[in-house]
Amino acid sequence: MIKLYQFQLSGNSHKVRLMLSLLSLPFETYDVSGASREQKSPEFLALNPFGQVPVLVHDEVVIRDSQAILAYLGKTFGNGIWWPESASEMAQVVAWLSTAANEVAHGPNLLRLHHRFGREINVSAAEAVTAQLMQTLEQQLSKGDWLVGSSATVADIAIYPYIALAPEAQMDLLQYPAINTWIARMQALPGYIGMPGMAA
Repeated sequence: MIKLYQFQLSGNSHKVRLMLSLLSLPFETYDVSGASREQKSPEFLALNPFGQVPVLVHDEVVIRDSQAILAYLGKTFGNGIWWPESASEMAQVVAWLSTAANEVAHGPNLLRLHHRFGREINVSAAEAVTAQLMQTLEQQLSKGDWLVGSSATVADIAIYPYIALAPEAQMDLLQYPAINTWIARMQALPGYIGMPGMAA
């Protein structure tokens, strides 16, 4: 059985739930209590010494970090589709996973944390990162339906949540037609699940 330790409103937790659902994998979730800082408890730190969600437990395998979890699920259960066999396409997927951990985290994610949850951030810096990211995504998605190759991969899953959560980050998606079409394409995938606050 697969168990996911998560925050319900975390985009990083959502990307793992989405991947599990798209792969039709049965799983159970455990909602970690952020209010009581359960993620910093000794029991949770035994799963992830950084004290962060999500964490995935699959039998004896324990994986921290949403990007790492996506790579594991895509490689283990993706039938060579979600995690490409081609070395060049795999490298492109890894590059987008890095983008999710860097530009997405320091752009749209921070803006959502600020506007939705009231966290103090450097708004202008986050907006600058977001603008460059969105231009890059728009250019990439203007060339093809998916970020890598001819079908959806874990690259799309890694990037998607915080882009779809744009309304909560006060990001205007109207100027990005290719991104909007991609969001609709993602939401049409069999097994798709969303979360509150996502653009439709």
